[in-house]
Amino acid sequence: MSIKRLHTNARMSQSVIANGFAFLAGQVATDTSLDVAGQTRQILDKIDALLAESGSDKSRIVQATIWLADHKTFNEMNEVWDAWVAPGHAPARACVESALAFPPYTVEIGVVATV
Repeated sequence: MSIKRLHTNARMSQSVIANGFAFLAGQVATDTSLDVAGQTRQILDKIDALLAESGSDKSRIVQATIWLADHKTFNEMNEVWDAWVAPGHAPARACVESALAFPPYTVEIGVVATV
């Protein structure tokens, strides 16, 4: 089985393609001055780009994990998420409240998709 790693450094890869799947690292926003909806939009744009580069797209996501810094922003994040998910292709999903790596991050999203 071949394994392809994209955007790799000493710590991690942003995408790993193996055995017919693309495993994306948790994605965070570039502009942390945005609210959770704005950060979610940025993250989903990054996921779209990484999936395309991996030979996949959002309709092929099979699993998603979402980490929120504050569970009270669940509805704001979901408004953006629901508008983005490919109709009829909602993945299995978990969403939890968690302290994220750096305080300015309000949301982080990781996905697994078929390629």
